[in-house]
Amino acid sequence: MDNQRRVIALGFFDGVHLGHGALLRRVAQRAAELDARPCAFTFDQSPAAALTGREVPLLTGVDDRAGLMETLYGIREVIVAPFARLRDMDWRDFVGGYLLGEHGAVHVVAGHDFHFGRGGEGNPQRLAEECTRLGIGCDIIPRVELDGVTVSSTHIRGLVERGELEEAARFLGHPFVLSGPVVHGSELGRTLGTPTANLLIPQGVIAPGFGVYAAKVRVLPDDPGRQPSRPEEGPYLAVTNVGVRPTVNPALSGVTVEPWILDFEGDLYGRTLRLELYRRLRPERRFSGVDELRSAILENAAQTRAYFAAKERASC
Repeated sequence: MDNQRRVIALGFFDGVHLGHGALLRRVAQRAAELDARPCAFTFDQSPAAALTGREVPLLTGVDDRAGLMETLYGIREVIVAPFARLRDMDWRDFVGGYLLGEHGAVHVVAGHDFHFGRGGEGNPQRLAEECTRLGIGCDIIPRVELDGVTVSSTHIRGLVERGELEEAARFLGHPFVLSGPVVHGSELGRTLGTPTANLLIPQGVIAPGFGVYAAKVRVLPDDPGRQPSRPEEGPYLAVTNVGVRPTVNPALSGVTVEPWILDFEGDLYGRTLRLELYRRLRPERRFSGVDELRSAILENAAQTRAYFAAKERASC
């Protein structure tokens, strides 16, 4: 243990939605009261997928989860726990040995449906009772609803799969985010005058419903160990296609995410982009040829500029 006093939010936090935000805000509050570090605990893989053997697409990878928790809620440390190690741990050992003994927890915050330990035997009531016995503070946060609907990763996942990203953002409390490194593609966009970056989506992370989206892009900083390092750039407006590019890919093979970053020039290969996807402008479709495709992309660029201009006016 490093002798650091921590207030820890407990959960998987996929998507970092409004329900998670209720926990994370309470953590920040308690940390300030107790002069402790505001932290969050998450797993390195989906517990649901690991326990059922079924693939469960994620809304956010580990890095995006951590970034959202820090940016939106002031979380200063994210503990990424190996699920394989903790899945068979006795629930009492998780509280006393792991949270208190290894991480110096002085207070924990969990949701109403949080289960932990071998066989999911740990539950909010047991957590609160064990914390009291050990002299650790504990808050259990009730379910969070929006318009009568429980805010959950499952509900938001359905919205994202259907391309309803404005509605998803209401439940997330922020735009849907995708991050990944830029890789080499076919470079067709360069011949059309609409050069795109090809984004590699983290394994297991969901791709939204196929179509073209109004988006913003941030070019993330280099690894601090790299020389010379480059700071974050953006945000830039971007027209982003998600799908299989049916006009130029008749085999419909391979899902790609390709933002055309407006008003940007430079080499992005090897850099990491963070996309914020706001609205689907149109579903993906097959055009008669590349000239018709180019015209559609240019129209989508105009729509993207108009969309964000209207949002900026509405916020003034």
